[in-house]
Amino acid sequence: MPKTFHRTDRVSAQLRRELGTLVHEAVREHGLPSVSVSDVEVTRDLAHAKVFVTALQQERSREAVKALKELAPQIRYQLGRAVKMRHVPELHFHYDDSVDRGERIGNLLRDNPAVSEDDGGDTGHADK
Repeated sequence: MPKTFHRTDRVSAQLRRELGTLVHEAVREHGLPSVSVSDVEVTRDLAHAKVFVTALQQERSREAVKALKELAPQIRYQLGRAVKMRHVPELHFHYDDSVDRGERIGNLLRDNPAVSEDDGGDTGHADK
């Protein structure tokens, strides 16, 4: 495997940590709906970063992402001061609906106990 994959993983993790803090500060500073950074994916050339956020209030997620997109240049500038990178990737904010989907699935399973009882519990897979 080429080294670039490993590097993008390291950069993604570092950006996720830093952006978690910066997004939290932006939310507080600008009175935005509460969101947190769930994941960051950088392109192989490190020119762009997709920043996935989850919202505490799902119904206000669109508003929060719109505001973050407007603040992206400012957040990118702050990120550049926080990380030691020659070129700071351009930030693209996206709403991460995986938590919502998981919650909906959990509710469906809870509301339909027959499905979870038929399962028998043991699938033979060791998840963790």
